[in-house]
Amino acid sequence: MSKRAIRDQEFDLFIPRMNNLPLKDQREVMERPFFSLSKRKRLKPIEYTSPDGEVWVHVSGNPEFGIATIWDADILVWATSKINQMREQGQNDLPRTLHTTAYDLLKAIRRDVGGKGYKELQAALQRLEATTIQTSMRAPKRQKRAQFGWLDEWTMDVDAETGAPRGLTLTLSNWVYEGLVRDRALLTLHPDYFTLSGGVERAIYRIARKHAGDQPSGWTCRVSVLHDKTGSESPLKQFTYLLKRIVAANDLPDYDLSFASTADNAAAVHFIRRGAVERGNLKANLTRLATDSDRRAREDARAVEIDALFDRRRVPPTGEQ
Repeated sequence: MSKRAIRDQEFDLFIPRMNNLPLKDQREVMERPFFSLSKRKRLKPIEYTSPDGEVWVHVSGNPEFGIATIWDADILVWATSKINQMREQGQNDLPRTLHTTAYDLLKAIRRDVGGKGYKELQAALQRLEATTIQTSMRAPKRQKRAQFGWLDEWTMDVDAETGAPRGLTLTLSNWVYEGLVRDRALLTLHPDYFTLSGGVERAIYRIARKHAGDQPSGWTCRVSVLHDKTGSESPLKQFTYLLKRIVAANDLPDYDLSFASTADNAAAVHFIRRGAVERGNLKANLTRLATDSDRRAREDARAVEIDALFDRRRVPPTGEQ
């Protein structure tokens, strides 16, 4: 049994899946390093520039809390999923502020709902609000820079007698909100994403989901590019060692992983969605059948026209015997 299946069984004993809430995340956030991959406090800024120099990201954290982690980002995935659900249900005025309870949020992101879970939730909210992101993405042309945090504010109501958390209010930053309400800005995540325990595993899955998608031939990426895209603090050699373990386990949701080489013999990883080849072949066969059917329909229609033309020619003129 895979580690993912074992984790599923452990979680299923306590936390039900959110089958009624498809998980969504923003495309442009998934493929770039916006979050720390370590649960230890990270104070070193995350720096990223795309190979073409067009996109850059700078992430810094508050000295007290550190940079928001990729596990903290589960809260943003939940918020994005909730707002997207409202949109699909036909709600016009999509809110930037969401109201829930700490218990429901922890259940939704498949976390411990005991005292430790509430403390970790509060720490995550503090990091999400205190983290500062600067980027060229979606920045005004004249300024070429956008700056924001993940949350503008949050409040957690506490029972006056027991001290237990109750109501929870989250207000997304305008940058986050604008991204999730745009058309075609979101991608669906596999529910098992929440069970991934490693920060690099989570980052690799998000990158694969964004780039490999459902391509029948999959997607190949240099190891050095993956290193940059994840924002890992580890040197490339150590990152490569960890990546080898991830590829060997081949335990990510949705995708099969294997090592490959580029045309210039650089080390790379190939990602392909499980069943993508079969789905591609099925789609091609359906397209071919539809094309054949259309062609036969056109040929039949043309035959009817020709038969009608010959029938008219065989009809004798009026008065002839």
